[in-house]
Amino acid sequence: MSEAILEVKDLKTVIRDKQTEKTIIDVINFEIGPKEVVALVGESGCGKSMTSLSIMQLLPKTGAIAEGEIRFRGRNLVGLHDRDMSQIRGRQIAMIFQEPMTSLNPVLTIGLQLIESILRHLNVSKAEAVAIADDWLRRVGFPEPARIRKEFPHRLSGGMRQRIMLAMAMCCKPELLIADEPTTALDVTIQAQVLDLIRQLLNESDMSVLFITHDLGVVAEMATRVIVMYAGQMVETADVRTLFTSPLHPYTKGLLNSTPRMHGAIEKLLPIPGTVPAAGAYPDGCRFADRCPKAAAVCREKAPELREIHPGHQVRCTLV
Repeated sequence: MSEAILEVKDLKTVIRDKQTEKTIIDVINFEIGPKEVVALVGESGCGKSMTSLSIMQLLPKTGAIAEGEIRFRGRNLVGLHDRDMSQIRGRQIAMIFQEPMTSLNPVLTIGLQLIESILRHLNVSKAEAVAIADDWLRRVGFPEPARIRKEFPHRLSGGMRQRIMLAMAMCCKPELLIADEPTTALDVTIQAQVLDLIRQLLNESDMSVLFITHDLGVVAEMATRVIVMYAGQMVETADVRTLFTSPLHPYTKGLLNSTPRMHGAIEKLLPIPGTVPAAGAYPDGCRFADRCPKAAAVCREKAPELREIHPGHQVRCTLV
């Protein structure tokens, strides 16, 4: 891989209160290269969104990065002053969220919010900012941008709001886009439109993407490399083709077996029994052992390390 855009090194993120400290992200390492789309997958509660919030330095007040580094273009973002970080957010690293209504201000028009973002990060006049906003609104599928600029978020559909968020993320031409479950709240037809739009924008730019999702269909369609997370840890990582054709971790296999397929004979879906353990209540040994159909005594006694089985293919499993 050529020089990485983003390097996450030994990242440990915790949630603290007056009496306890719970580890949410437990020492993860990965890189994203130029024009690479890396998918971060796993069930709810596995730590995907907390990873993205750690990168963006947008953790809740009780959250903190306890260990590790997050290097963007060689610069460590951990501990960076809020003023300096605010110059990076939106301009160099942009993020779109699962539910845009939590990100858009309900009492400001779309135009005011979009133009404010452009003026904040680009050295342009207000007239130029309006022109940039209109251009991006057209590019994300709004043929009448002047009308859309006057609308309030609640007057737009979920798919329209998500396209607005995509325009806001892209208008400053970031080097890295973090997309946190951007299509989960949308119906399948709108989901396909948003994915097609993201793919088109990727083809037109040099941007890298961290795509966070639990939808393996989206992963197969969008990603070049996949990181599978479980209970705050990376349990497997490989290029997308290898992960789908030769998965090694029982959790990865379980995710694939519980995904509907459009081709071949209709098969019964096999859900993974149980639930993800709560943060702070992780068992000794392998964290997936209680849900794993192949777990042995050693799995409950010894915590497995993340090992490279083949070049570029790592797995955290004692039995592999």
